[in-house]
Amino acid sequence: MIICPVCDHVQSEGEECDGCGKRFPGLVNTEAPVVVQLAELELTHHAGGRAEVESAPIADLDLTRLRSGPDLPAMSVPDLELTSSGATGAVSVDPMADLDTGRAPDDGVRTVAPVGAVTCRYCRHVQAEGLLCDGCGMRLPRVRVAAPVAAKGRAQEGERVPCPSCHTPSYPGRACVACGTKVEVEA
Repeated sequence: MIICPVCDHVQSEGEECDGCGKRFPGLVNTEAPVVVQLAELELTHHAGGRAEVESAPIADLDLTRLRSGPDLPAMSVPDLELTSSGATGAVSVDPMADLDTGRAPDDGVRTVAPVGAVTCRYCRHVQAEGLLCDGCGMRLPRVRVAAPVAAKGRAQEGERVPCPSCHTPSYPGRACVACGTKVEVEA
């Protein structure tokens, strides 16, 4: 079966599509066409594009290119507003007493992390456990309890330790899942 690449028409045989007329290049036995050079065609010969061309400058052409030195004196435009200023001198900088920085003074009271049942801030669904809301699927504001830290160099049973090569958490005595280095822990 032949499938036309242009219109996706399916046909069993033929050198061109029955739907759109596209010729199938793999099925057609086409030979390279013979190119005959025209006798009256004038060929332009040049030496790789680097041939010297003699040309005379146009007398009436106004050249706008700058010369080696400026030929006009510098002029100031009276209506032009300049944004640069000169030296301001010694100016005393006094703090502004009535400036609002947008921060209240720290009272030392911190917000308590939510524990137990948590209310989703998007759909207001109350949920006791889980990191994702059962109502809308958004992440719940839960506190992760940190695992107890073992003594340096000693891993507890079933605890993952960082790989010495890439620092990916891996199980001791096994190959790292990221780089393949064997993770060993000092005894």
